Amino acid sequence: MKRRQLFKHFSALLGGAALLRLAPAAAAAAASPAASATAPILVKTPAQWKQLLAPAAYNVLFEEGTERPGSSTLNGEKRNGIYVCAACNNLLFDSATKFDSGTGWPSFYDGLPNALATKIDYKILLPRTEYHCMRCGGHQGHIFKDGPKPTGLRYCNNGVALQFIPAGQPMPELRS
Repeated sequence: MKRRQLFKHFSALLGGAALLRLAPAAAAAAASPAASATAPILVKTPAQWKQLLAPAAYNVLFEEGTERPGSSTLNGEKRNGIYVCAACNNLLFDSATKFDSGTGWPSFYDGLPNALATKIDYKILLPRTEYHCMRCGGHQGHIFKDGPKPTGLRYCNNGVALQFIPAGQPMPELRS
């Protein structure tokens, strides 16, 4: 068999194997408790978001960057309260669902109802379920299936994409 034909057959086999591997991930994403990706309710230009957010927060929220593990002060946050989107102040997580995953990023086993939307991310070639704030579309992190009960999920969040509001303090107004 000529090299070109061998390469062609090998490529076809690899492509088929990759598709077979992607199918379970796509099904898992569809079954995710967060809604599938939808158009954000709050839309601003990149220039408008850059005026409102620190550079690190803008990078994570609207360029889908990732902060360094262990760099967030929210990792050690133990008080009762609510975590809101750092871009639009949408309520995302209750502190009762936060846990120490040992990963270096704030982690939760469930989001608040109608707060998050998901999509499949292929940035590292392998499919991962990425989640965003449903209101502004700001990137929060990824969902993994290694979390505690009752969901078995780990919402691995970038700390700069969140703001913590302690229980008893007023919630910030939704950004418009």
